Amino acid sequence: MAYIDRRNLLKGAAAAAVATTAAPAAAATPATAGGRGPGAADLRRFDTPGDKDFPKVGGNLGNQNYTSLRRVNPGNVRRLRGAWLNRIEGGITTGNNESTAVAVDGTIYIESALGNVVAVDGATGQTKWRFEQTRGTLVRRGVAVGDGKVFTKSNENYVIALDQETGQVLWERQVDGFGNIEKVAVVYCDGMLFCGTNDGPRGAAVALDARDGALLWHFWGTPGPGEFGNDTWEGDSWTEGGATPWIHPAVDPELGLTYWTFGNARGYNSSQDGSARGGQNLFANSLVALDMRTGAYRWHFQSVHHDIWDMDNVMAPVLADVTIRGRRRKVVVYGSKSGMYFILDRVDGTAPLGVVERPVPQEPRQKTWPTQPFPVQGGWTEQRVVDQPLGTSVPGDPNRAVPNYVQGALYDPHWDVPILSIPGHGGGADWSHLSFSHRTGLVYTGFGYVAAAHSLTESSNGLRPPGEYQTGGVVAVDVSTNRVRWKRRMPYSLAHGNGILTTETDLMFIGQPDGNLLAMDARTGRELWRFQTGAAISSSPIMYRAGGKEYLAVYAGGTNIPYGNSAPRGDFLWAFELDGDLGPAPTPPPPVIRRPVSGGPVDGAAVANTVVVGRTYNAATGQIGTTESFAVAGMAPTHLRVPAGTTVTFTNHQGNTGERGVTQFFEGLFDVRLAPGESFQYTFAHAGEYFFNDPASPRSTGKIEVY
Repeated sequence: MAYIDRRNLLKGAAAAAVATTAAPAAAATPATAGGRGPGAADLRRFDTPGDKDFPKVGGNLGNQNYTSLRRVNPGNVRRLRGAWLNRIEGGITTGNNESTAVAVDGTIYIESALGNVVAVDGATGQTKWRFEQTRGTLVRRGVAVGDGKVFTKSNENYVIALDQETGQVLWERQVDGFGNIEKVAVVYCDGMLFCGTNDGPRGAAVALDARDGALLWHFWGTPGPGEFGNDTWEGDSWTEGGATPWIHPAVDPELGLTYWTFGNARGYNSSQDGSARGGQNLFANSLVALDMRTGAYRWHFQSVHHDIWDMDNVMAPVLADVTIRGRRRKVVVYGSKSGMYFILDRVDGTAPLGVVERPVPQEPRQKTWPTQPFPVQGGWTEQRVVDQPLGTSVPGDPNRAVPNYVQGALYDPHWDVPILSIPGHGGGADWSHLSFSHRTGLVYTGFGYVAAAHSLTESSNGLRPPGEYQTGGVVAVDVSTNRVRWKRRMPYSLAHGNGILTTETDLMFIGQPDGNLLAMDARTGRELWRFQTGAAISSSPIMYRAGGKEYLAVYAGGTNIPYGNSAPRGDFLWAFELDGDLGPAPTPPPPVIRRPVSGGPVDGAAVANTVVVGRTYNAATGQIGTTESFAVAGMAPTHLRVPAGTTVTFTNHQGNTGERGVTQFFEGLFDVRLAPGESFQYTFAHAGEYFFNDPASPRSTGKIEVY
């Protein structure tokens, strides 16, 4: 059969059993420790808590981001201060930093915004060695450590093994033919390396021999002819189907399985165009369990059928053993962008808490699939934008709709008219690193409120409307019930690498894009402590022990998702201890949480304090576009800067074909329609920023900056 039909779980279990029988799992062998020194972390199980070591991105093979260290607790967490600070690249304030540190045998290993690898003494903060990339800068998300080696990647699809003690290159292996094998964090287990691919026309999960980088197996995200799942792609659309596993997998050595999340279907035109790729499109938007030794398929679960919304749910899967309805179950937590979690049995892929296929609205031109899967318990965030009237409280509901868009819900289809929906391809949990607490039984997630407007008018994966607020929060979900235990809204989106660490003392740590590292009560979400690190945090905090002390550490560097260049950058590798000597860094300018317009500021005097609706603007020449525009930049100019008290004129260009207008949001200062050649004036009395869009084309958005 082409897929496991979740409307009939017994049938799905049978299908998984058949697949298992066809390719029996190799016997799991004990995993080698993460490091080579005495006391290195035990990776023979998926759920070994962090302790002296925090040996991999995600903490353990189950990506639980949990530590058994107890020195820091709710009663003394306010005493945390900096133990040391290492500016690992000498003080840079640019670049994209998405790497999470690991700690093995008292040494921290971290990759910088340039893709260099730095080894730092965990007790003193002194650099022990550094490896300089030779093939150019690249964004990296974390090294692996094992067998006395540190594993990293470079451009041109190289996997590189470094000596753990010296940083010397031991081997390099170019792994071509499977898409870009550059960004994704490497996972080491029992002499094997598991490497995901990213940003390619067709992706694959890849396993290498840690001794020399030799290819052991691969598994395609879009199956080729004769492979299971190929018949879920129309024609040869599988060749450009995407489905790249662009985040690190989980591993259960005892079951002998690895768990991979594969990305969205891309199609020939864009992520939003399903017209030429009819079918469910396996294994896009899927969690796939593979034999760790052979790469053989065991089972899969597709969370979005025939995706046209870039809702791919690519997250590092979280493994846990929990009691469900009186029975101990081995489960995997999977979800992310859709704002809901599927709790699946990691042996056979069935859903012990239930998953239902629900009919969804259809668009025949998109060849949409008639149903989509939903957990019986529902999601942990809203699934429809809020129609809140202009002029009411600002900013209002986090899911408040930008005006003039056609408003929709999760899985509402689109064609040539933008449909505004949530959680959006940049919202939900996106690629947050989750945490599962052995103490509370909760999985903790940083998430974002970032609505998206999808249509074929966009060339890629959807428009995040200019002017919308991009905020977020933290949610704690009980894995045994799939119910929300608590949820706390926060001022920033926490969905892009903002990892969470939980502790045996019921603390929860998470970093924000404004540079603050927070400690919260893991049972209630109450904030207990914060520390300014100096740059945005897009990585996971870790804990480890070195020199007889326990440390909390985090890398603060910042990335451009979702706040662009407004997120403060740096290269701050911090370690904290109780009663440390270092205070916080200077507070950087906070990120701009409203989605920016497409152009830079233009002084009002340069354009007679006038905005021409439905035309683009060339800032270099001061020229207004000669043809009518319905694009995002269809305001001339998009960003006008004027002093308080200025009267601004809004004009529908006389050459436009029909009625255009301006709607100011969310304050509701004006909402007018203009015939071609007609104008409207408004005097801006107070300093602030005032967004507006066009009722005839809400994509066309501008901003008046009043100083």
